[in-house]
Amino acid sequence: MPNTLKGTAYLAEHPQARAQDLKDAFLDDSVAGIICAIGGDDTYRLLPYLMEDTEFIEAVKKHPKLFSGFSDTTINHLMFYKLGLSTYYGPNFICDLGEIGDEMLPYTRKAFESYLEGNEYHEIVSSEIWYEERTDFSRAAIGTERVAHREERGFELLQGKEIFQGRLLGGCLESLYDILKTNRYTDEKEICEKYGIFPDKEEWTGKILFIETCEEKPAPELFEKEITALKEKGVFDVISGVLVGKPQDETYYEEYQSILKRVVDNKELPIVYNMNFGHAAPRCALQYGAIAAVDMKQKKVFLY
Repeated sequence: MPNTLKGTAYLAEHPQARAQDLKDAFLDDSVAGIICAIGGDDTYRLLPYLMEDTEFIEAVKKHPKLFSGFSDTTINHLMFYKLGLSTYYGPNFICDLGEIGDEMLPYTRKAFESYLEGNEYHEIVSSEIWYEERTDFSRAAIGTERVAHREERGFELLQGKEIFQGRLLGGCLESLYDILKTNRYTDEKEICEKYGIFPDKEEWTGKILFIETCEEKPAPELFEKEITALKEKGVFDVISGVLVGKPQDETYYEEYQSILKRVVDNKELPIVYNMNFGHAAPRCALQYGAIAAVDMKQKKVFLY
């Protein structure tokens, strides 16, 4: 899009340019889908330029398109969810199609190809391999492979019944926390409340919440605050289950588990841990609003 490559400084100073690119994509009949370049941390700044633009809102409703991304793209996803468009918490361009190895990671490639007609997802299983995040993104690293590990755990049922279902709703835990608190930007909570970006308690009823942590690898103390913020909104009182993504590099793996069980404080609520979505590689794609049937006897998630 016209503003995409104008540089981070320009885009930081002109959120309206980022919003215009998104609007133009929906107005362009030749565009079938939108792949986010990457995530970020200030996506909320686009909301006033989009949620008050009747032409954009009408285009989203009349000309739905595929939309894919993760991390702070959570803000976009929740905006589209409010507007009635079902989007995908999945691969983005730089992290996935721009993987600097010779090929996309096979599990992630399957997720991306699921967006193409005839390759749609019907079930999600654990990847047999997980990858450490890269530390070298230089030209010298082009063509090198990531450090890979065999997955020893797979999807883990921390508590609750083995079989449950509901419609998918969630995102990056840090982004959800920033919507609810003034932790990162002082005006983010106010702006998100103005446009009703975080679903109300009634909207969460019967849903499956999916959450995952970002590349900042939040310390257990922050993770507990984030889970507590969701609990204070009553989310855990009304949902049918929780899906939790693998922490990047498995950092704080056990600590997060114990915090989840303690803060949620409801042993009947199913919590499935160590799933392949979000920041940890490889990643699948989760469709907002799709019905997910979780069967931990088979360690599979079936999508409808």
